[in-house]
Amino acid sequence: MEMSSKLLERAVAEISQLPGIGKRTALRLALHLLKQPAEQTQLLTSALQKMRDEIQFCHQCHNISDVEVCEICANTSRDRSVICVVEDIRDVMAIENTNLFKGIYHVLGGKISPIDGIGPSQLNIVTLVEKVKTGSVKELIFALSSTMEGDTTNFYIYKQIKEYGIVTSAIARGIAVGDELEFADEVTLGRSILHRVPFENSLKSS
Repeated sequence: MEMSSKLLERAVAEISQLPGIGKRTALRLALHLLKQPAEQTQLLTSALQKMRDEIQFCHQCHNISDVEVCEICANTSRDRSVICVVEDIRDVMAIENTNLFKGIYHVLGGKISPIDGIGPSQLNIVTLVEKVKTGSVKELIFALSSTMEGDTTNFYIYKQIKEYGIVTSAIARGIAVGDELEFADEVTLGRSILHRVPFENSLKSS
């Protein structure tokens, strides 16, 4: 794509690095920004820079937060004895949008995938096991995507905490096999949380 400005070309190249943004869309966005008042562009760049520099990860659940402990973990009305284990920050947002889960979360930061070079040590599994060891956790809900990697991660964690005798459950398979959690509609996702099944049962059916 030939451009008359190297500055525009560089901006388009950077924007096109974003997920789902091709060169044409990146060009459209860059030209849109050029048409806006300079102050508007500065507000955008300032917001992005501030987010990048100041955003934190919750010390308790690894969710994104503006402070050391996120709003969910700090909320005393949440049931801290029930932990929903998710792969990604976006999954927390998806489940929260259902308004049906009243426990807390634990964000793993990914799932075990040997083909991608991701092992258990690269995920937030140790801190989850430590929570279970305290004896304050009554139930773990496995809410990872129903893929081979998700199931492998679920089973690995299950083996790590099995001896502590807590209830383990998995979200109901209203979520289609192979689907990512964040793309499920709120009604289906909400029902999957409410109608979760004992994790041992999900092992027998897989």
